[in-house]
Amino acid sequence: MKIYLSFLSFLILTCSIGFARKPNIIFILADDLGYRELGSYGQKKIKTPYLDILAKEGMSFTRNYSGNAVCAPSRCVLMTGKHPGHAFIRNNGELKPEGQRPIPLSEITLAEILKKEGYTTGVFGKWGLGGPGTEGDPMNQGFDRFFGYNCQRHAHSYYPDYLWSDRDRVRLENHPPVPGHASLPKGSDPENPKSYEVFKGEDYASDRINEQALEFIINNKDKPFFLYYPTLIPHVALHVPDEELKPYLELKWNDPPFTRSQGYGYTPHFTPRAAYAAMITRMDRYVGRVINLIKETGLTEDTIVIFSSDNGTTHLKLEVDYDFFDSVGKLRGLKGSLYEGGIRVPLIVKWPGKIKAGSVSDQLTGFEDWIVTIHHLIGAESPLTAQHDGYNLTPSLFGNSNRSRPFLYREFSGYGGQQAVWLGKWKGIRQKMLRKGQNHDPLKIELYDLIKDESETKDLSFVHPEIVLKIKDIMKKEHTKSLEFPISVID
Repeated sequence: MKIYLSFLSFLILTCSIGFARKPNIIFILADDLGYRELGSYGQKKIKTPYLDILAKEGMSFTRNYSGNAVCAPSRCVLMTGKHPGHAFIRNNGELKPEGQRPIPLSEITLAEILKKEGYTTGVFGKWGLGGPGTEGDPMNQGFDRFFGYNCQRHAHSYYPDYLWSDRDRVRLENHPPVPGHASLPKGSDPENPKSYEVFKGEDYASDRINEQALEFIINNKDKPFFLYYPTLIPHVALHVPDEELKPYLELKWNDPPFTRSQGYGYTPHFTPRAAYAAMITRMDRYVGRVINLIKETGLTEDTIVIFSSDNGTTHLKLEVDYDFFDSVGKLRGLKGSLYEGGIRVPLIVKWPGKIKAGSVSDQLTGFEDWIVTIHHLIGAESPLTAQHDGYNLTPSLFGNSNRSRPFLYREFSGYGGQQAVWLGKWKGIRQKMLRKGQNHDPLKIELYDLIKDESETKDLSFVHPEIVLKIKDIMKKEHTKSLEFPISVID
């Protein structure tokens, strides 16, 4: 009886959505892209024509939140569908010789779920959820194909000496490779552009990754596929080919060099503002190539395209001038913070004929939602068996904006320790939970009305103690202790 009902439900969903084959899924994830760094989200200086077209042809979300405030834990939420209070990875953590702390084999990833539904799966770009050969290696987490960087630190350079192709290293033509962290050579003149030539390579890794992503589409165009494309742009270092840089140099911005004279940061660049803008435009072109190939192969109607970012704009202002670009607009905070600017990110979803073109949704959404949502969108035949914290976005995607989410929860053991809850128009947040001091309450909850105060400037916790109590209860219930990523005051 259960088998019959499952099959009947699948037929009903298939007929109501209206597709003969299961749709392809393309999830493109930018790296450190801020909320207002796309033209469709209000950016004025950086050109993103292909992503702006994607927004015109799909739905844009204004209250979308990444999995966490930095790379690895955010990607873990996306891949496993568990919010940070339940997810295994809750902060960045590098392991030698290469890679980050691995997610266990026991975790069920989006790729594994889609493989069970007959999808061919591929990941192209930056992984960051387990080093080569570990349980977290993408080839051990449901992916049939992997090309790119396994390790986040390795991905700090766009001109490395190798990338990973499945389980093999592929050499790149960078002799020598360009480091991700280095200073100007001793005795160099920081006012001479030639001093920065040492940070330019020959073989741009992002080009190679894009080529392999396109090849994956061509090789699998006749069957359902899942293409996960976690591009490393625009994460610093500021590395970009000269041909992409040239149009921005012609704008003659006031663009003082980033010299790394303070001894921290990534690699110097003579025109950092132009470089950052050029990197995002380069990423936009990669997205355009993917979209155009989908059109050329006749797969447009059968493909769901999702674009987002893993967290907000970096806080390294000397390298990325977020004020100049108005990268997060009026939002407070940057990468590493659970204030809005560190975690509210763009989300664009396109599915022609199913999702209304040019539509905008204020539905509260998070990365944990995508396992549940995609499971519904494809009319999955197998039930979800693992724990998931996601909220089904299908009604919102199809134009029903009247569904209210109970809450959204985030925690982050890094940057001093943080917790946050979104509850309707309210947001409660704890900061510096690991800080010690006589005059500091690590469990104090700040309260903001995001409808009236998007910039989180007026703490209303003393005005609405009843809302604070509700948020405090959610924070307690949604946090589970993690030995690997402790927050001592609540564990």
